[in-house]
Amino acid sequence: MIHVLILFFATFSAAFMATVPPGLLNMNAAKTSVEKGKLNGIIFSLGVSSMIMIQAYIAVLISKFLYNNPEVIDLLLKIALWVFAFFAVYFFISAQRNKKQKPKEVRVSKKNSFFKGILLAAVNLLTIPYYSGLNAMWNKAGWIKFELKDTLTFVLAAGAGTFSVLYLYTFYFNKLETKTNRFSKNSNYILSGLMLVLLVITLIRIFYR
Repeated sequence: MIHVLILFFATFSAAFMATVPPGLLNMNAAKTSVEKGKLNGIIFSLGVSSMIMIQAYIAVLISKFLYNNPEVIDLLLKIALWVFAFFAVYFFISAQRNKKQKPKEVRVSKKNSFFKGILLAAVNLLTIPYYSGLNAMWNKAGWIKFELKDTLTFVLAAGAGTFSVLYLYTFYFNKLETKTNRFSKNSNYILSGLMLVLLVITLIRIFYR
């Protein structure tokens, strides 16, 4: 039971931090809230979170397939290594950008808020490799097993972490808007540092094997 709580907290935190920097999803959640009301913003956020959970489940299946094939188990660690290296550079470069970028505008009606959230989340192809890398690390750390209970915990934590950030953007964006640049830069530095830590851990495990 303890490892389930650790798994949920670790995955929730990773999903939360990955969604914090202002981007297409959270900025559109805020935009929807301002233009169509907070309830519509929540519906949009639920659509995004639902797709994130589907993508997290696909990531688990990919990790499970690699894990169940001993001949490619080293590939599992190498994939995680490249994923973390990519995101470390990606978030660092994002932190260096000081210019405030105008978010893409997407027209959202009350009728299709949920499906619009699903569509926008589906467009983000980086989600699957991100959660696949996390799943590989959690598995090596002993926090997750390829069982139904652990898989559901991982998927639900990914969705809950994402939704919590979108919820904050939906209700408190007006207060955060004046601090967007500094908020985004600091968050990206933290994420870059986290990816570096995971990269080093993965390297150690590769050489240890």
